[in-house]
Amino acid sequence: MSQNTRGAGELHDEVLAAIGRRIVSGAQPTGSVLTLDAICTDFDISRTVAREVIRVLESMGLVESRRRVGSTIQPRTRWSVFDPRLIRWRLDGADRAEFLATLSELRRGFEPVAAALAAERADEHQCRTLAAAVSDMSVHGRDGDLEAYLEADKVFHRTLLEASGNEMFRSLADVVGEVLAGRTHHGMMPPTPNPAAIALHDDVARAIRLRDPEAAEASMRSIITEAAEAVAGDAAD
Repeated sequence: MSQNTRGAGELHDEVLAAIGRRIVSGAQPTGSVLTLDAICTDFDISRTVAREVIRVLESMGLVESRRRVGSTIQPRTRWSVFDPRLIRWRLDGADRAEFLATLSELRRGFEPVAAALAAERADEHQCRTLAAAVSDMSVHGRDGDLEAYLEADKVFHRTLLEASGNEMFRSLADVVGEVLAGRTHHGMMPPTPNPAAIALHDDVARAIRLRDPEAAEASMRSIITEAAEAVAGDAAD
């Protein structure tokens, strides 16, 4: 598709994602160099769009640019690993199951604590939103509507992190959202979501409503464990 038939924003996003996936997959290896001329030729885009793509890649720590050299691909130790776009690209790769295991370890480090804090700090509206999200998950799970189930699941986790009252936890909502979306969009969810997982979400929502931090934390930890075990089982099949 030519540049003229696409909007500037769409074009930018397509090229950014294409190059980003090349980098995180290793197809564009660490130490190799990207040049504006090569990007313009490969993607049939203007230098203006190519420069903007490079600027975003720099902000994510994927490349480092120098005049008369180009943009050098950086090692993983330099990447902004919490960037939701980077997480999405990595979940598109062949080591998806391994990366999801890493993300599960991350989630164990903050979501149970956030649930305990939410049990102390959530307001009535947040409690209602959590309960409604669980109800939606139950309905869409029975129907096998995985996209609608995903949206309800994302609402649940985003609301929980917001209800923690901790701005650092709240800022990780997009990270969790990408984890949930990655599992769904890459066929790592069963056709009908596990009723036990939905029940655990209900346990968390109830514990928060009843102001029971210990129960909220334990049930959230069980949610993450269930998801990690399901992904591990899927990868082993």
